[in-house]
Amino acid sequence: MRERVRLVAGDFFDSVPGDGDVYLLSMIVHDWADQEAIRLLQVIRRAIPANGRLLVVDAVLPAGDVPHFGKLLDLTMMAMLTGRERTRDEFRELLRAAGFSLERVVETPSPSSLIEARPA
Repeated sequence: MRERVRLVAGDFFDSVPGDGDVYLLSMIVHDWADQEAIRLLQVIRRAIPANGRLLVVDAVLPAGDVPHFGKLLDLTMMAMLTGRERTRDEFRELLRAAGFSLERVVETPSPSSLIEARPA
């Protein structure tokens, strides 16, 4: 697998390596308010090839008053940082604003879901 994977340090607000098959953001997008999240997603959008995939691992909040651990995370993010948890529709809009289309959201047994997007 070492021949197929490359880890690169950097600043994702500045640039990311180009032409990756998959770009993975795990518990990153929720750290940022919408404008900063869009900015970092736009950096990836400039680097990702037309057939690439963006995978985001974050809590996806259910609509309404349904209990979900992500809602506690949302309170923490709002109180301590500038970030927030988002609903499926909010992720769709965030991704659209950065040049991606939401393909699917896969729920997991954990509070996090896997969000798959492609360049629009």
